Amino acid sequence: MIGNCGQTSLKRKPRRGNPMQDYDCLPPDLRRWISSAVLPWSARSVHRTFNKALARTGDRTHAFGELNRIQRKLTAKDAQRIWGSSHPDAVSSKR
Repeated sequence: MIGNCGQTSLKRKPRRGNPMQDYDCLPPDLRRWISSAVLPWSARSVHRTFNKALARTGDRTHAFGELNRIQRKLTAKDAQRIWGSSHPDAVSSKR
């Protein structure tokens, strides 16, 4: 295990700047989302991804749905390898 990110095969990127300041600058609804996220998202990547989804959908609720979909997809990449084929997300990684 590396730090508090757990075991994963997903790529890790070095952090730039001040992660806490980036988090503090997020809107309250994005801070709530990232605080309950399954993956260790950076505030910058959440903000960037959310803004792209918001521009595409024009609706905050749909943009949060897009964040959840992306997170499920990334989790599914690792589910079978980390938790085994009996994990619920391991099934969705085969779809």
